[in-house]
Amino acid sequence: MTETTTPASPEVARFVRRASGAMKRYRAMAWITGTLLLALCVEVILKYVLDVPHDVIRYIEWIPYAHGWVYIVYLVSVFDLWSVMRWRFGRLATMAAAGVVPVMSFILEKKVHAQALARVEHAQRSV
Repeated sequence: MTETTTPASPEVARFVRRASGAMKRYRAMAWITGTLLLALCVEVILKYVLDVPHDVIRYIEWIPYAHGWVYIVYLVSVFDLWSVMRWRFGRLATMAAAGVVPVMSFILEKKVHAQALARVEHAQRSV
């Protein structure tokens, strides 16, 4: 006995396509932003706590600027995923804060991705 499946409605197919793309972009940006934030923490410790000479610091002084620009791209990916998933405002604020709290982006990315994936799978099954 073979099981026939009905094709997904155009709205569901569009949602799945947009959500999948938004999830991939968010995951990539969460990891890049989190990594740069950890590098920024190391740079701050070296510069202000350990008082490393400027000869060493000049090789890593680009990190704050890089994190700032990458964080802007991260915010765009956060807003994109948030708007596609139609989550509450608190989720947007939490996801935005994850880009400036060390290690939070890695933890939240795993949770957000699992919830978004469950929502996409639910949308696919409901057709």
